Amino acid sequence: MTVRERRLEAPHRRPPGGPRLLEKATVLVYRATTRVIAALPPAFARAVIGGLAQASYLLWPTKRGWSNRNFGHVLGLPPDHPRVRRLALAAYAEYGRYLVELMRLGTIPPAEVGALVDHLDVERVAAIVARSKGGLILTVGHVGNNDAVAASIARYGFPIAVIADDSSFPELFDLLRRQRESWGATVIGWRNLRGMFTILRRREMLALLVDWGYRDDGIPVRLFDAWTTLPAGPATLAARSKSLILPITVVRLPDGHFEVSWPEPIEVTSSDPAELQRASQAIADALAATIGRAPEQWYSFKPIWPATAEEAAELERRARIMQAGRPDPGPARRHDGASPALSPEGA
Repeated sequence: MTVRERRLEAPHRRPPGGPRLLEKATVLVYRATTRVIAALPPAFARAVIGGLAQASYLLWPTKRGWSNRNFGHVLGLPPDHPRVRRLALAAYAEYGRYLVELMRLGTIPPAEVGALVDHLDVERVAAIVARSKGGLILTVGHVGNNDAVAASIARYGFPIAVIADDSSFPELFDLLRRQRESWGATVIGWRNLRGMFTILRRREMLALLVDWGYRDDGIPVRLFDAWTTLPAGPATLAARSKSLILPITVVRLPDGHFEVSWPEPIEVTSSDPAELQRASQAIADALAATIGRAPEQWYSFKPIWPATAEEAAELERRARIMQAGRPDPGPARRHDGASPALSPEGA
């Protein structure tokens, strides 16, 4: 794996100070595309945008390689297997559908957005909220349509805040922030820790995406068949705020609506390393169940697993250290910034 690939492992943030012209052009293109899509028949718009998304998979070798590795893990097959390619193409088409839906959501009343979720068990949600000593941390993946779910939750009177990346294309972030807040959901930038703790201290809901992409400084977990990491944020926030974690599964139904379900909430009893690793593994298990239920609806196209066996072995070593109750040593690095090949026996 090259240094260049390592820097692109989790490309969900753009370095600050980027060209303003690019930001403005992005917003203008988004607004113009939204107007065009609103005027087109939905099925035609989905076919066009889905086809463009599939073309990006076919024409962008780096992105195609990441996607094939991801879906290979999901299917338990080599990245070059034909079934992996077919699943990836289906997921890119589904991503195109999501983009069309996201653009259309800004043109319909908030009540209609919330109604896209079928049969939300409000009483069960209220019971879980009442059980928590703090707030309720909702962990979600890039599956289905989380905007529709947040709107549905807010529609039933539950205060909810969602964490979003405000460092990449701030003007587009602001546009989408206003759209989401019109549905009753508060939007908080990913660096605003004070805002997150404020939400949880008020015993409200905080939604966090957990499949942004592999970062070697996260908490080691097993996802499907291999070691990777998840962000430390959910487990750490839960421990410090006495909040419950509720992994959410969102699946698109044949009629275009969404079904929402969840397992038992995860309680994080302390900030002990073993407890943080256990809770993060429970989140990973729930994420795997979500993706496994509808893998063609998963549209996280960044690297989710490390690219080398050496890195995977290092993650397993770190997990064993945490499970023994010792602090996570973090990624071991050589002077050139790369992780050395450490075996699990090196712990």
